[in-house]
Amino acid sequence: MSEPQANPERGKAVFATDRAHVFHSWSAQAQISPLPIAGGAGSYIWDFDGKKYLDFSGQLVFTNIGFQHPKVVKAIQDQAAQLTTIAPQHANEARGEAAKRITARAGKQHNKVFFTNGGADAVENAIRMARLHTNRHKILSFYRSYHGNTTSAIASTGDPRRWPNEYAFGHIHFFGPYLYRSPFWATTEAEECARALEHLEQVIIFEGPNTIAAILIESVVGTAGVLIPPAGYLEGVRALCDKYGIKWIADEVMAGFGRTGKWFAYQHAAVEPDLIVFAKGVNSGYVPLGGVIISDEIAKTFDDRVFPGGLTYSGHPLACAAAVATLDTMSEEKIVENAADIGERVIKPLIHELMGKHKMIGEVRGRGVFWALDLVKDRATREPLAPYGGTSPAMTELVGACKKLGLMPFTNYNRMHICPPCNVSEAEIREGFAILDQAFTAIAGHYTGN
Repeated sequence: MSEPQANPERGKAVFATDRAHVFHSWSAQAQISPLPIAGGAGSYIWDFDGKKYLDFSGQLVFTNIGFQHPKVVKAIQDQAAQLTTIAPQHANEARGEAAKRITARAGKQHNKVFFTNGGADAVENAIRMARLHTNRHKILSFYRSYHGNTTSAIASTGDPRRWPNEYAFGHIHFFGPYLYRSPFWATTEAEECARALEHLEQVIIFEGPNTIAAILIESVVGTAGVLIPPAGYLEGVRALCDKYGIKWIADEVMAGFGRTGKWFAYQHAAVEPDLIVFAKGVNSGYVPLGGVIISDEIAKTFDDRVFPGGLTYSGHPLACAAAVATLDTMSEEKIVENAADIGERVIKPLIHELMGKHKMIGEVRGRGVFWALDLVKDRATREPLAPYGGTSPAMTELVGACKKLGLMPFTNYNRMHICPPCNVSEAEIREGFAILDQAFTAIAGHYTGN
């Protein structure tokens, strides 16, 4: 494993160049101060001052096998020596092998992959396939969701990043299950599930079933809260889709490839989607890659009908070689099994212990290495520690305390998400939770309840 070497002058130069020439996403450019990262290995990254950070963010929840896994680095190097790039109309070995491995981990009726550069354009193309296959135009998706920043993907997104970007048509939002902040006045998971499905069917009826091409949902809602669907919910969505001739698009961009302790998060249920969207963890983000896993039924639609979509880098050899190595490594090293075991045996008890010590943690939820802390000012009222669509001094101080103590956190509004690599060790998890305990202690004064 590489170790950090302090080089503060280099760090200052990297920061200066970034600020002079790089335009950052989702940011007011004059109000940010990005941390220059010098390197990483395993579950850690470090800056140019030599300070190490245990990564509990997965960056944007994509480093599923951690940083610089030697097998994947070597696969990229070997592919670069053989064939760095080729246009997508040609067959290339890396793309075929990646597609074979990806479909093998999905259902028996999923045998083809359309490759994209990332999750957003994968969502875009899945929507296109569903519309063309059904000859319908509407797409239903959760209010609490994030699907990407391209035109239809951001219109499908529920969170506030959609608001200034609403240029696509035919996108309808509905409420998914979220018992802790239930819009259905439910008191149990079973009630929440039943009422959420009743609500969805009413939306379908009032929107007109014959106008709806697809229901697009994250199998586990990611950025919007790590919301685990209650038992029976995905089965209920499948039944409604079948009843009304609607296609189910499972967004597995964040939840897929081991994150929840299964290859795909929908596999915690007993039903299969029509289209599966993936990216991120398929190759741990080492080279940009995404795609759509297509059911045989939908694929057949385009046997003799041109699919009107394509990308210059669809199935790029370097990205696909990284995917092959990542998936093989995850199987050989039992990384998906590790995520399931660590989540149940180590994270679950530690996260409940943390909640018991710090009242501002109103609820905890998750599975595998995909967890969320729902933070509140008052447990009785459940008032969020930061408003919807915004932040707060408490959240800012919490992030600052984590980084000072050597932990890289993931936060969104009033939540902290815990998303370490799928091959994280028990010792690293315990190290991270010790830091979280200190960080929450440092901001305890922001809790206003009893």
